[in-house]
Amino acid sequence: MEIEEFGYKQELKRSLSLTDLVVYGMIFMIPIAPFGVYGYVNAEAPGMVPLAYIIGMVAMLFTALSYGSMARAFPVAGSVYSYAQRGLNPHVGFIAGWLMLLDYLLIPPLLYVYAAMALNHLYPDIPKVGFILAFLVSATFVNLRGITFTARMNIVFLLAQLAVLGIFLFYAWNALHSGGGNGQLTLAPLYNPETFNFALLMQAVSIAVLSFLGFDAISTLAEEIKGDPGRSVGKAALITLLVMGVIFVVQTWIATDLAAGLGFKSADTAFYEIAEIAAGSWLATLTAVATALAWGVAVAITSQAAVSRLLFGMARDGKLPKVLAKVHPKHNTPYMSIYLVAVLSLVICYLFINSVDILTSLVNFGALSGFMLLHLTVINYYWRRQQSGQVIRHLICPVIGFSIVAAIMYNMGVDAQKLGLIWIALGLVYLFFLNKLGASTALPDPSIDPSNG
Repeated sequence: MEIEEFGYKQELKRSLSLTDLVVYGMIFMIPIAPFGVYGYVNAEAPGMVPLAYIIGMVAMLFTALSYGSMARAFPVAGSVYSYAQRGLNPHVGFIAGWLMLLDYLLIPPLLYVYAAMALNHLYPDIPKVGFILAFLVSATFVNLRGITFTARMNIVFLLAQLAVLGIFLFYAWNALHSGGGNGQLTLAPLYNPETFNFALLMQAVSIAVLSFLGFDAISTLAEEIKGDPGRSVGKAALITLLVMGVIFVVQTWIATDLAAGLGFKSADTAFYEIAEIAAGSWLATLTAVATALAWGVAVAITSQAAVSRLLFGMARDGKLPKVLAKVHPKHNTPYMSIYLVAVLSLVICYLFINSVDILTSLVNFGALSGFMLLHLTVINYYWRRQQSGQVIRHLICPVIGFSIVAAIMYNMGVDAQKLGLIWIALGLVYLFFLNKLGASTALPDPSIDPSNG
């Protein structure tokens, strides 16, 4: 199925393979993501961090199935925005896109701030803004060069992260079986009846799920995939999610058993304290620097690529200024959207450089609320409109996925819920004026040759 069937012109370069998509998803999700948030997850679910990641993985598996279903129906850029406007309603589609913007637009600055905090702790003489500018410029440069160049850089970053993870696991495993912590792997990190609290566990999941955000960004590259993009998006999302889920659980399981009885100095440095127990201060420094570079460079590049494609898709449909849909004549990249993301990231970093917790909450709210609309889209499009008859895939799975995500949302912090609702209200106001000014909410007419404007 080609995008011309949806009334669009193929402008982005099709050069990505299934392997490229999986690598992209793994980079976005960050193989060593638990290094940075371990302490916060453990604060809510003491000693059961792996369990929080398992629940988060299950929730995202159902979401990945829904992404796969909608990508087969509508293999175009724009992710949940494109799916909801076609599978539900153009107005609902706009709100879905607005919610994903909250997620995608805030992820790059969130990553820059986290990375700057980590490096500033090691090199206090260099201001945080200095690190942020270095990360932002490098990510923008790579993305402007094109998606093929970005894919090549992703492989280098992925191998580097896996190497650091392998080093940590080697020393942590040896330290554990040499008498550290519990002395061996136990089942306590998966379930401890003495400290189990469902409400607190779900709050921990709402933090841990941040590590899984990224597999969904694969769908934003639908118009740059070789072969059958619809099938490739679904397969890549599932493969990435399963592989990364196992990686997250393994590293947090070993870390939790090794940290048994340890009182952390700070939630920010919890994992690095575990690394120091495993092999000394050199490993603590290595894991801290690796986390900073992974968040500030590798994932910043992929997240900027994702949000620029979302802006491109919404601008192409007239929901955002048309200038954001401009494609570079040489590199075939939505360069104006990339520039805008860079500028907005700089502004957001300045505003929230000391409020990273608020940024984290808003990112999660945007992503999870968008996922809920995705599940409803699958049910409405396939089960109600197309009458597919596939009870499990198009009814039961999205209902389960919706329910799990809704439970996580319900147990999210009240401040995050309030700020998220304010963002939705702003989106509704913007949509009202968009319609008032006469901007069309209709989808492109496939019967009109897009090359003729």
